[in-house]
Amino acid sequence: MTSHTTSPVKLPARFAPVAFALYMSGLVAFMMSLVLTAMNSGLDGAFLGRVLRGYLVAWPVGFVCVMLVPPLVMRLVQMTVAPPPQR
Repeated sequence: MTSHTTSPVKLPARFAPVAFALYMSGLVAFMMSLVLTAMNSGLDGAFLGRVLRGYLVAWPVGFVCVMLVPPLVMRLVQMTVAPPPQR
C-alpha cells in the first residue's frame, strides 16, 4: 500500500513580497482593530462586529501601505542608523 501525500500549491517566488504584505497587513490591521475598538467603544456583545467592520477598512489600507512605504522606511533607517564598521 502506498501513501500519497500531496504538496500544498504554492505561489511562485516572485510573489513573496505580495504574500508578505498580505499577511503582515492582515495581522497588524486585525490587532489594531481589536485594540482601537476596545479603547473607543469598550467590550460588549457588539464588540466583534465593530472590530470586523473596522478591519474591513483597515486591511486594504494596511496592504497598500506595506506595498508602498518600504522605500521611504529604508531611507529613514539609513538616515538614523550608522553603517556597519569597515574591516
